Amino acid sequence: MNTYQDPRASIDDRVADLLGRMTLDEKVAQLGAIWLVQLIKGEEFDESAAEKLLENGIGQIARIGGSTGLLPEQSASLCNQLQRFVVERTRLGIPLVVHEEAVGGFAHRGATTFPHALGLAATWDPVLVGEVAAVIRDQMLAVGARLALAPVLDVARDPRWGRVEETYGESPELCARIGVAYVAGLQTSDLSNGVVCAAKHFLGYGASIGGRNQAPVHVGPRELREVYAVPFGAAIREAGMAGVMNSYASVDGLPCAGSPAILTELLRDELGFRGAVVADYFAVSQLFQNHRTAADAAQAAAQALSAGLDVELPSLDCYQELPGLVGSGRLAEDVIDGAVARVLAQKFQLGLFERPYVDAARAAACFETDDQRTLARRAAAKGVCVLTNDGVLPLDRGALRKVAVIGPHADDRRLLQGDYHYPAHHEIIYRNAWAEISADAGQTEALIETAHVDLDQLPTAGGAFQAGPHYTVHVTPLAGIRSVLGDDVSVKFVRGCHDSDPADQEIEDAVRLARDADVAIVFVGAKSGLLPDCTSGEMRDAVSLDLPGAQTALVAAVSATGTPTIVVVVSGRVHTLSAVADAANALVWSPLPGEEGGNGIADVLVGGVNPSGRLPVTLPRHVGQLPLHHDMRARGDRTEFYGDYLDCSSSPLFPFGHGLSYTSFEYGELRITAGTTATETSVAVEVRNVGERAGEEVVQLYCRDDVASVARPSRELIGFTRVDLAPGESTTVVFTVPASRLAFYDPAMRRVTEPGTFTFSIGASSADIRTEATVELTGETVLHSLADREMTSVR
Repeated sequence: MNTYQDPRASIDDRVADLLGRMTLDEKVAQLGAIWLVQLIKGEEFDESAAEKLLENGIGQIARIGGSTGLLPEQSASLCNQLQRFVVERTRLGIPLVVHEEAVGGFAHRGATTFPHALGLAATWDPVLVGEVAAVIRDQMLAVGARLALAPVLDVARDPRWGRVEETYGESPELCARIGVAYVAGLQTSDLSNGVVCAAKHFLGYGASIGGRNQAPVHVGPRELREVYAVPFGAAIREAGMAGVMNSYASVDGLPCAGSPAILTELLRDELGFRGAVVADYFAVSQLFQNHRTAADAAQAAAQALSAGLDVELPSLDCYQELPGLVGSGRLAEDVIDGAVARVLAQKFQLGLFERPYVDAARAAACFETDDQRTLARRAAAKGVCVLTNDGVLPLDRGALRKVAVIGPHADDRRLLQGDYHYPAHHEIIYRNAWAEISADAGQTEALIETAHVDLDQLPTAGGAFQAGPHYTVHVTPLAGIRSVLGDDVSVKFVRGCHDSDPADQEIEDAVRLARDADVAIVFVGAKSGLLPDCTSGEMRDAVSLDLPGAQTALVAAVSATGTPTIVVVVSGRVHTLSAVADAANALVWSPLPGEEGGNGIADVLVGGVNPSGRLPVTLPRHVGQLPLHHDMRARGDRTEFYGDYLDCSSSPLFPFGHGLSYTSFEYGELRITAGTTATETSVAVEVRNVGERAGEEVVQLYCRDDVASVARPSRELIGFTRVDLAPGESTTVVFTVPASRLAFYDPAMRRVTEPGTFTFSIGASSADIRTEATVELTGETVLHSLADREMTSVR
């Protein structure tokens, strides 16, 4: 037995032994992937293609679930066939890794469709998100997929950007806490029982100019570290995150895919990352096709690999030039060896050399169980944010006889999905619409061609492999409302208008239905996806944040009937909702709630679940206010001298962290035990439920450094927790704030905690502050590394 085959040997020894046995071609093969469809002929695994394409092995396979309509047992069987080929038919028998998407659930036919990422963030519940991640892990493991291209840890600062829905919102703290829970749930403390998280997109992707996808990012090194690097650093430090995916964008002129300053100096040296970096699809090719920092594929390969990008996805394209670069002396082989060593170490950590196969016969048992659907319903309900309510909610079931359910989002399962849900994401395949995914179809086709995929190979012609609109059972809001109200209440539905086409409407029918009802519930929003008919999602950036089509007019018309009107926004986009809020008796926000969305929303509307969702983003009054987020630097939240714009308030319509309850919570005085610049500070408050219903409150801790050597945020979230209290019950929440949590980059770009006064505030939102106090932290200025940034703990 060779050392690399001995499970008793250390991983370092196994890597060194295997690396020493590999040819240059075998090494390069580990630094790439291959599209699944290149290994399929008809309805079968194509061994003749594998003999040609997998002769030297391969690092990864691009998305069995993400490019087919295979059921779990079929997907697992195919994964076993692929593994068997590379393990038994290649010289060294190195197993491969199947990577998949998992932003709002495993993107695979039959997998549980949880709320999209923004919906998970709206729960402000890391424990719940950890449970969701555990289900995703179980389902991925069942079919043999061992790397998730998730979570999205981009801090979203421009709501014009279509991908906000894939993120955990605008706050580094919220993104970090939710992200850590997700990574811990998917990877576990032992990667041999888990799935690698390749968190994305490193770095600053959510701050592109104009909110345009893949556009340049203009932020300074201070903000890059203090805001955008925070969730990645937390996931590395707290959860041992094993993978990272680069951003497509350039930061201050440095394309992330080819920048050693970003992928090595910042990611590895400053944040302490020790895992493998994978390329976002086609990102290496974009170094010469888009950014023009490389002249050709070979130069792009050298640039990316030297920067610290280990694995090229979705196929071995530019990196196939690496042997020639070594042969010509333009690249040292030890650069390749470093990347290969990281890839091999991860495969050993995953236990693939000992357990490359899965039990295909048992795969289906991990999909769509009753417990998983119950969790999906709970997650959907917890992410529901009640933004306004004049008393119409919760609905009094005993007083209702006729309910009008109206709107394009009321009874369309497709509109419950985000752009990375299955099957919404797969419309590019089953609608045979690859040429539609870019306004410049020629560029799109060029990228596909570069990746050596014939568009005609994609499985759209039928059979088991055909991707398609394969939904799990999705409960629409109409179905959920009918279910919770029962047969004694007449629930009738009219669509009212199309989700985006203003000419396609039946507003008069909606008005007639509303006039004859006790209450009207109008469901509006955006359609998420990748194609031109979508109004939110990747590549679907916008300059207007108004509801698409005739939806605002629909709300106004229904409200004008005088029937109490509840408006529910089901969308992944941040909308400007001033007119809608004025027209509605209650305004509710439910970001892309997934398969149990209808039940989750209905549970909140009727009071079966007390609303506890909180906004993970700021909702502006007008797109002209952007950027607008809760932690603007000093003076960034107003215009001098008058405070407001001449034509609009400077304040948001709804602030970050906002969300109403059906009960009331009272906060006591803040009690602070001040630490020093080197020790922790304790912040405590008593919270009491003074209402008549049980409910959960999200207690939010904010902080301001009153005098600092650089301009700091006027108020930033530094901690939060959920408390579940019965009527009359109280609890004391204690936040422990490490000194490193209060650190920032000073004028010399040193990360420091300075002595001075700090104001700590606790409230129900960033604008609803219930109690605050100012204390002085004594001591000398203390230097910190970025890697030692600790998170606030709570008990």
